[in-house]
Amino acid sequence: MARVRLERNLTQASLVELAGISKRTVERLESGKVASQLSALIRVCRALGIAKRLEALAPEPLPSPMDRLKRQGRTRRRASGRKPPEGPAKKWTWGEPS
Repeated sequence: MARVRLERNLTQASLVELAGISKRTVERLESGKVASQLSALIRVCRALGIAKRLEALAPEPLPSPMDRLKRQGRTRRRASGRKPPEGPAKKWTWGEPS
């Protein structure tokens, strides 16, 4: 992170102002020794213009081996979520049987 900050010719103080976090938090993020809050990391990445690189840290989830065996090469066609209830819901009041 320090390398990117220096490439952008920013001091830690100017990065603090851009990201809206403390100087100590920037120091901790750059050293990598102490875990900091995720929100602070995101703010610094936005200030440095590298927020899109965060997507590389969390790749798209792959189907589990069991799912792959069940499908055996077939592509998924629909989601397996619940269907919404049909029609408007009846308003419940106290004293009514359930």
